[in-house]
Amino acid sequence: MFLWAAALLFGAFGLNVAMGAFGNAAFLDGVGEMLLLLVAVITFVVATLRSEAARKNGKR
Repeated sequence: MFLWAAALLFGAFGLNVAMGAFGNAAFLDGVGEMLLLLVAVITFVVATLRSEAARKNGKR
């Protein structure tokens, strides 16, 4: 679940960057981009740590 959320957030970040670069129509400002990327990285780290914990416990 966290991995899908991270992928969705990274996708939104990438879309915002692409729209700002090519169409000059970014929907987030600099602070919004930073916060979106921060949340995406945090969810990715949570997904990675949960996966490692599950692997360590023999659940996967």
